[in-house]
Amino acid sequence: MIQSPLNYTGGKFKLLPQILPLFPKDINVFVDLFCGGCNVGINIDSNRVIYNDLNENLLYLYNTFKNLDKESVLDWIYEIVEKYNLSLVSENGYDYYGCESSKGLGDYNRDKFLKLRADFNERHAKGNFDYYYYVMLYVIIVYAFNNQIRFNSNGEFNLPVGKRDFNKKMEQKLVEFIDRIQAQDCTFTCCDFREFDTSALTPQDFVYVDPPYLITCATYNEQGGWDEATEKDLLAFLDELHSKHIRFALSNVLRSKGKENKILIEWLDKNADKYTAIPLNYSYSNSNYQTKDKTSVSEEVLVINYQQN
Repeated sequence: MIQSPLNYTGGKFKLLPQILPLFPKDINVFVDLFCGGCNVGINIDSNRVIYNDLNENLLYLYNTFKNLDKESVLDWIYEIVEKYNLSLVSENGYDYYGCESSKGLGDYNRDKFLKLRADFNERHAKGNFDYYYYVMLYVIIVYAFNNQIRFNSNGEFNLPVGKRDFNKKMEQKLVEFIDRIQAQDCTFTCCDFREFDTSALTPQDFVYVDPPYLITCATYNEQGGWDEATEKDLLAFLDELHSKHIRFALSNVLRSKGKENKILIEWLDKNADKYTAIPLNYSYSNSNYQTKDKTSVSEEVLVINYQQN
């Protein structure tokens, strides 16, 4: 299994052993409709992969990994780390930076990270979007809070510094990801799922759908990013795929932390003869296993519209 080099919210890497065996075995074109960290599409066995996401920065970053040789990517990463005097614990240890492993590297890296972030955002303002720009983005993500990705309405990266730095495990993940994505016949599209062109898809193709979860509180649900109307539009989109005999799988949660996705549950009840909801046994690492409220554990499912092989 190849793991995404990005710590993307809602990433499915830990669920792959459960969901991949449920996928069809004869896929021509695999569509990763909300590709996010690409954990699913990068591990799929198909003739071609289409990665789609609304975050164009994400897709341009993947396109950089697709087209730039890994030696150049790594050279630029270490060049940027050195230029901004960011930490490299894997080479120098924590003591060298006056930091402790338990507290992390934020105190040392903060000013240096802010300088890198400012230079990156200035480059964005000037429209200098090239491969180096996206390698800068990758380094920022590595040194940012929780290795997350967040841009404000002006297109500026705005997360604060994190506790970690670029280590050998991250480097290995990145190299393996680059090797795989360069071996894949894949393309990148950036559009809302409602604008995604399904006209060329056939019954030999397969659409994997991992949308923002309506009843969770992730950052992508802020500022009206995903609401009930969008949820209904997505289910209508899936109904349309089914009417065209195009196979799909939907990842979602029925219940989580006392909340219930009534729209999804009612849709499944209404279409019980068409779709199957397969329970998945997994709770995300940020769940509180010690909680007395057992409803806090997410009831995650994979919804499919085909007979399993």
